[in-house]
Amino acid sequence: MAWLRPAWPRGAPLRWRPCGPAWARRAPEPRKAPGAAPRAAAGPWPPQGGRGLRTASPGLGEVPLTSERYRVRRLPFSRLSPRDVAFFERLMPGRAVTDPEELEPFNVDWLKSVRGCSKLLLKPQTAAEVSQVLRYCSERNLAVNPQGGNTGLVGGSVPVFDEIILSTVLMSRIISFDTVSGILVCQAGCILEKLNEYLEERGFIMPLDLGAKGSCHIGGNVATNAGGLRLLRYGSLRGTVLGLEVVLADGTVLDCLASLRKDNTGYDLKQLFIGSEGTLGVITAVSILCPQKPKAVNLAFLGCQNFSQVLETFTTCRAMLGEILSAYEFMDEKCMELVEKHLKLSCPVRDSHFYVLIETSGSNSTHDEEKLNSFLEQAMASGLVTDGTVATDDKKIKMLWSLRERITEALTHDGCVYKYDISLPVGKLYDLVTDMRARLGQSAKNVVGYGHLGDGNLHLNITAESYSHSLLDAIEPFVYEWTARYNGSISAEHGLGFKKKQFIQYSKPSEAVFLMQRFKAMLDPKGILNPYKTLPSSS
Repeated sequence: MAWLRPAWPRGAPLRWRPCGPAWARRAPEPRKAPGAAPRAAAGPWPPQGGRGLRTASPGLGEVPLTSERYRVRRLPFSRLSPRDVAFFERLMPGRAVTDPEELEPFNVDWLKSVRGCSKLLLKPQTAAEVSQVLRYCSERNLAVNPQGGNTGLVGGSVPVFDEIILSTVLMSRIISFDTVSGILVCQAGCILEKLNEYLEERGFIMPLDLGAKGSCHIGGNVATNAGGLRLLRYGSLRGTVLGLEVVLADGTVLDCLASLRKDNTGYDLKQLFIGSEGTLGVITAVSILCPQKPKAVNLAFLGCQNFSQVLETFTTCRAMLGEILSAYEFMDEKCMELVEKHLKLSCPVRDSHFYVLIETSGSNSTHDEEKLNSFLEQAMASGLVTDGTVATDDKKIKMLWSLRERITEALTHDGCVYKYDISLPVGKLYDLVTDMRARLGQSAKNVVGYGHLGDGNLHLNITAESYSHSLLDAIEPFVYEWTARYNGSISAEHGLGFKKKQFIQYSKPSEAVFLMQRFKAMLDPKGILNPYKTLPSSS
């Protein structure tokens, strides 16, 4: 592999080479990753709410009802009547769905881990229709489950009981785009990938990128404060979202759809709804600041032999690549084994305990390649990296990204998956994986770790042949106690949804939770918006 030579000429083009025993000069014999001792056993878990699991690939009808599996008590909402259905059919003819077969996929999350039993799916096209729906539901005390692309991982996007599903699938209109400021205004149901394609044609990109980009809606991204692969470069949605249009529980349309970079008049109300998971209002439109499309993109896929080298490689690349560093992702060897086994993808780097994916994005290819070459020479010379490959054309860049983006998909083929999305100090990120692996031993099939190292975000996944309550008891609340011990967050980017709401106390003090409940009571006094989610039940 050309860039592994000690004297790589400055400014020479980076080249992709096929994998194989002769295609790269390898560094000295790898050192084995150090192990870790198990921690003390955990105590009892909180009494209500779901837990972070995914059952092993059942059909939709085989997914247990959430209310039965978790023994949830239905709140005293009204039940849907024929008169209610008739009202909605008049309001939106042909877009009020009652057919059980058509409803079924909207009642089950894509992980097939939770299932509701809604009898009605509504597909509004405008904020005015959403307003009429919520006004009627508020008057009738009918619970509503807002739903975007239904790609969430914590059970927040599907009903727990018979809540009316309010889907944004038909709210997919791009309202405006300013090519000078880069500000996009669109409806909440626009698919992230479609928005990115629209912007690329105009020389811009979306500031976030997710593995679920082909299905997820921008409204759902904002409602869950999704992080993703570009956060290291462009920051979170709390910074890039400029304005929102939101319909409140009583049908009031809150028009804060500003297209200004600076607006310091009063409280920044949009921040209440970013990350609120549809519990405070239904997002119907978004104004978002979009960066220009990079003219030069390079991707390096590297092998490291221990996590200390992964950390030091990050420190080195951040110092040497500076402003062009746009992503730094890591995966352990178990992740790559599952991707190769279940998806038949080929990893071009072999015999490493950890893998690192580094993306650079800039405006000058010669400048960027020089900086990347210098970094790679330094990483090889210092022994941080033992093997690697580089891609510069779109096809090969996408192929390398798929090794990272499709890990979640590979895990779904490995049995029952227990999923955790954790924020930790970067230096402690992988310690949780090693501690969990030691704690569970042979009771787990695989314990893997990967994620956005540049953001301190670990995706911890545990697989087993089938669901086991004893295994779940061994994981929870240990995983949350461990995270709290190091001042981390039990949800870095997925939200709390149904599965994690009762564990919020591990990341937020009781005073903060109480204040959140007061906000909820003020904006949704009847509690009809996405009930049983995000916040623990008020005492």
